[in-house]
Amino acid sequence: MYVSTDDENIKKIAIDYGALVIDRPQSLSGDLEPTISTLQHVLAELDDAAIETVVLLQPTNPLRPEILFKKVFIEFKAKNCTSVFTVTRNHDKLGKIVNNTFVPFNYTPGQRSQDLEPLYYENGLLYITTANAIRDGSIMTEDALPFVVEHPFSKVDIDTQEDLEYAEYVFNNITS
Repeated sequence: MYVSTDDENIKKIAIDYGALVIDRPQSLSGDLEPTISTLQHVLAELDDAAIETVVLLQPTNPLRPEILFKKVFIEFKAKNCTSVFTVTRNHDKLGKIVNNTFVPFNYTPGQRSQDLEPLYYENGLLYITTANAIRDGSIMTEDALPFVVEHPFSKVDIDTQEDLEYAEYVFNNITS
């Protein structure tokens, strides 16, 4: 397992847990840098054409059901995919605000939420992609297979302090 970081504290923790660390340059760090550039840097640093598959576990989505990786990887191999990523069904009535007016997006007013057409969101729990797709600039290829995950962990995405507190609550109160 490799950890790409520019942070000395994260580097130390990763090493303590047995990970190999790739020092990420400042130019590839920061809130606005896309993940793909970091993955491409890792592959270039490893300089190993024998790497066939990349598994991405985003640190902002730290909770995963125990058997998720195994299930997704089996599907990735069985379907001979270029990439697979996890999604979760959204059960909300969504809309946009246009000129101070709410315009429903996925329902008509009065429609029951249980009758909504299924919509899904990319939950960030797990991505598996061929190394060649990463080298070519894609984590999720055009033919990417969505793998549906219906688990409370799929709603954990840490971007704020409140998100961290929610993640801690879920971790302490829900079994994987």
